[in-house]
Amino acid sequence: MQHLVTDLLVTLAYGVVGVVLMAVGYLLVDLATPGKLHELIWAERNRNATLLLASNLVGVGTVVVAAIVASADDFMLGLVGAAAYGFLGLVIMAAAFVLLDVATPGKLGELLVDPDPHPAVWISATVHVATGAIIAAAIS
Repeated sequence: MQHLVTDLLVTLAYGVVGVVLMAVGYLLVDLATPGKLHELIWAERNRNATLLLASNLVGVGTVVVAAIVASADDFMLGLVGAAAYGFLGLVIMAAAFVLLDVATPGKLGELLVDPDPHPAVWISATVHVATGAIIAAAIS
């Protein structure tokens, strides 16, 4: 029974780290988006903003999963690693977004609020997912 309780507490701790990282990812996407992200997604049903946020969350989740798997034998190392790699992933995703924004015409943030689906948002979403996958693969 004690083993079950310990495993549940470990799972809870990892879950909290993952949810906090996803919340930070949400805030970063909100900062990159003109207006309020929650209104764009839930009130205006904006597909562009939804796609970018979803890709950010998938990228962060991929990094957190890889960090947990890589440190399965050491709980504290795994918890700290999941947080550290997750934050690093968010920083790199934000930098990639800025780099893509600089390298392409227009402003990506403005495309997110466009009510019509825009193909450039798919590129930005792919950058988020690919960045998460690259960081996940680098974790050993």
